[in-house]
Amino acid sequence: MNFVKSPLVPEIRSDAAYYFIFSCNDILVAENFPDPLSIPCIPETAAADMGLEGVRFLGQYGSTDCWCARIRPAHLPAKHRLISLRALYGKVDAEFWSISGYARQIHDWNLNFQFCGRCGHATQAEIKEHSRVCPQCGLTFYPRISPAIITAVVKDDQILLARGVNFPIKEMFSVLAGFVEPGESLEDCVRREILEESGIRVKRIRYFNSQSWPFPDSLMIGFTAEYDGGSLSIDRTELLEAHWFTRDNLPLVPGKPSLAGELIDWFVHGQN
Repeated sequence: MNFVKSPLVPEIRSDAAYYFIFSCNDILVAENFPDPLSIPCIPETAAADMGLEGVRFLGQYGSTDCWCARIRPAHLPAKHRLISLRALYGKVDAEFWSISGYARQIHDWNLNFQFCGRCGHATQAEIKEHSRVCPQCGLTFYPRISPAIITAVVKDDQILLARGVNFPIKEMFSVLAGFVEPGESLEDCVRREILEESGIRVKRIRYFNSQSWPFPDSLMIGFTAEYDGGSLSIDRTELLEAHWFTRDNLPLVPGKPSLAGELIDWFVHGQN
């Protein structure tokens, strides 16, 4: 990977820098027809003309500096547009999509912890690490990472898939997932979430893979598990419906780059 993370702004800055610029859930991209979309690589003067807020150094891609920031829609420059971070996948190099996710998490932390949650005082950004410190009470705020499990539950030659209440694409089915609670192991979280959401008990829980998922701050930890009993009885505050599917009769499901897509692909290709 050509990107090196660092909170330390170099003494000598590159002539131009990559700016990962956000507005709500969207990221700014340059569109120079017929070239594909790209992350803006511009001099500091051009960035200043955009009226950027919350500018924070991220590191370097090769020898080029990288920054994240926020822009107001009224300040969008010509030949640029906003696109959702999810939709950016496949439209830029995979490494830039990964950096964009990292930039989003640093940006959100820098924006969301402007004030201390304990005493309400304005926080100050540290320069040697990504942290914000309250000068009044000393509380330190680091970028938030929320661990969540995501699990492919298999019963013979079938996989358990569900439609979530909050899915962006309502027709899409996926494997079950949920956030880890305090005092809970990852395996206990798998058992609890599957049982609570679907009424299904599982066994033989095995680690599969993990993925940073910046929507907004998750670390997805993937598992596979086998059916151990129970009948489908869904939590309708979380799911619209859930069913068992065979590999040759799948509904609309996530694709790459999601870990959900990887788990379903594992099932389709024989669970090896």
